[in-house]
Amino acid sequence: MQLNPKDLDNSTLYKLLTGSIIPRPIAWISSISNDGINNLAPFSYFNIVGEKHIMFSTAKNKGQNKDTLNNILESGEFVLNMVTEEVVEAMNATASELPSHEDEFVFANVTPIASKLIKPNRVKESKISFECKMIHHYTIPNDHNNGATMVIGEIVMMHFDDSVLLDNHKINLENYKPVSRLAGSNYAKLGELFSIKR
Repeated sequence: MQLNPKDLDNSTLYKLLTGSIIPRPIAWISSISNDGINNLAPFSYFNIVGEKHIMFSTAKNKGQNKDTLNNILESGEFVLNMVTEEVVEAMNATASELPSHEDEFVFANVTPIASKLIKPNRVKESKISFECKMIHHYTIPNDHNNGATMVIGEIVMMHFDDSVLLDNHKINLENYKPVSRLAGSNYAKLGELFSIKR
């Protein structure tokens, strides 16, 4: 079957793409407003784009920017907290649409902990966190005036729980236990691993 994206509505496109491009890592982004309100939200349109750069994108909600994007555009700073099996329920809670004045750290019952070089707090319960400064953003419009904004951040400080580090700066996957996003309400653990020599 061949499908032309121009012939499909947004809902159909979303289901086809999020069901095909899997698994996706989850960026649990913490930011802070100019009024000092913590914000914490998950984004699965996310990946690494260079030696010390990451990207994630966020779609508008009913034509409005999400609080995460507004905070980052104002401050230029955010923390990327990685999602593991231990925090997946809390991460899911922060996907709720809360008013801008509510603190998602409190709502999800996770602990804000001060970052080293930037203002937004990181999630204490996350085993790996990256403090980031935005270096670029680009909004991709669509036919329904919603669009999505891609944010590229430079990692300026990294935080690793000792339990996830092996010798020579390798990651202990057994202790890390990352969770990835599939489609709908589905998530995935690492599952069976295999190696292929280059």
